Amino acid sequence: MLLPLTALAPLTLLACAALFVWRPGRRPPHLLAIAEGSTLFAIGLVVAGAVQFWTAGSMGHTLSGFASVRLDAISVTLSLLVSFIGWVVTRYARRSLDGEAREGAFHGWTLATIAAVLMLVQAGNLVILIASFIAIGIFLRQLLLFYPARKEARRAASKFTLVWTAGDVTLIVAAVLLWQTFGTTDIAALSVIASDGLPAMAQVAVALLVLTALLKTAMLPVHGWLTEVMEAPTPVSALLHAGVINAGGVLLITLAGVVQQSPGVMAVLVMLGGLTALFASVVMLTQSAIKTALAWSTIAQMGFMLLQCGLGLWPLALLHIVAHSLYKAHAFLSSGNAVRTVNAIRKPGPVAVPGPGAVLRSFGLALALYGTVAFVFTLVVGPKTPQALALGAILVFGVSYLIAQGLADAAPGALTRLTVGASLATALAYFGFHVTAQAIWGPALPPPPVAGALEWQLIVLALLSFGGVAVAQSLFPYWAHHPSTAGLRVHLANGLYLNAVFDRMIGGFRVSHKSGPEI
Repeated sequence: MLLPLTALAPLTLLACAALFVWRPGRRPPHLLAIAEGSTLFAIGLVVAGAVQFWTAGSMGHTLSGFASVRLDAISVTLSLLVSFIGWVVTRYARRSLDGEAREGAFHGWTLATIAAVLMLVQAGNLVILIASFIAIGIFLRQLLLFYPARKEARRAASKFTLVWTAGDVTLIVAAVLLWQTFGTTDIAALSVIASDGLPAMAQVAVALLVLTALLKTAMLPVHGWLTEVMEAPTPVSALLHAGVINAGGVLLITLAGVVQQSPGVMAVLVMLGGLTALFASVVMLTQSAIKTALAWSTIAQMGFMLLQCGLGLWPLALLHIVAHSLYKAHAFLSSGNAVRTVNAIRKPGPVAVPGPGAVLRSFGLALALYGTVAFVFTLVVGPKTPQALALGAILVFGVSYLIAQGLADAAPGALTRLTVGASLATALAYFGFHVTAQAIWGPALPPPPVAGALEWQLIVLALLSFGGVAVAQSLFPYWAHHPSTAGLRVHLANGLYLNAVFDRMIGGFRVSHKSGPEI
């Protein structure tokens, strides 16, 4: 069987990474160009692999008796994403770290990390999947410790290693249980066999897979390490938040055929993912540091992505990973210009403060527009599942705040028309992207489960939770000057101290004055 050309990309990057790690000091510009060139060559291989998939269809290839890679719509998409972001990050780092004493080591470990993520998204069996996760943890730790003299960097690296390694352990145990139950570690075979139902041991394995995803995506209450890694260079933040943090979602999407056979763990994904998304999005609004606010934004986005997985909307979850990765890489790499950009913007006049009546009208109007668009799309492309309709309503809640400002008594007519147009555009974009994602990745992923009693309860819970938070946010200017608000803001800015509680639970950290951390 043909070897997928995408499988050559991580091998190329690893070979180049070895050259830089071997000589970790300062490198002349013409040698640093090799790092950027290797990422461009990797993109070329991935594009060639995409053409190979387009012409020959899905395929798998066994590298040895225990390792295999796959080529399908999902792996091609994620390989294109990872290789492109890897090139952008490497190109940025080539300039931002010019002259650093250990710039060679930085480029080496960056290329190695990109290679490990490329291995992850192409994994054809659980062996490669586990090896990729372990490699990512080892390589990323080296990047987090690029400035080993900084105690905050050593602390963040220690906490990351603890949480990430715990996820590796749960994944290994889950893989062993699946192998003992079904007699194979091949991902495609597992999805086919699991369609007939999961025995008790396999149910435990799926629960461990979900626990692995929660650990890898920094869900509550182990989110603290992601907000503490800002001591690393900005390219590390971009690579981490735009690529590595998605690994938990990639795991679930890769094994979607197995995970969806357990309604209980799907419910856990909805509840924990939704809770994390709500909590982190509120905390994000209280942060004064740009990169810290972006970190909380990532936690919220990952929570929402796991919520989509829990609802069985796998194509939309994959689309979320692609969109968030591109956006967050740009956000981190351009964060240095954020203050200058904000100061250059002409300051707006007084903000129209909506009252309770305007807020209620805004939500009613947004949902009416959404319902109209949903009805039209139903007539054109067919009915949507309750899960998909509920997710679209949650997204519309996000623009209801804008509509509330447009409906405020002091709002000009132009603002009202603009905000109503934003709601309509959001609804059209949601259904348009849904149709597109389903056409591209739907055939390779299981359809959402039929909505039974449990699914309907989760849908109602999600709508009430996100709707309540959206209403509270819309009314924030109305009660922002209340004395209790200042105290609440302080507590939210500290994440309700959940990270401190987690530190206490794991015994806390003692950071030494040496180059390595002590736990």
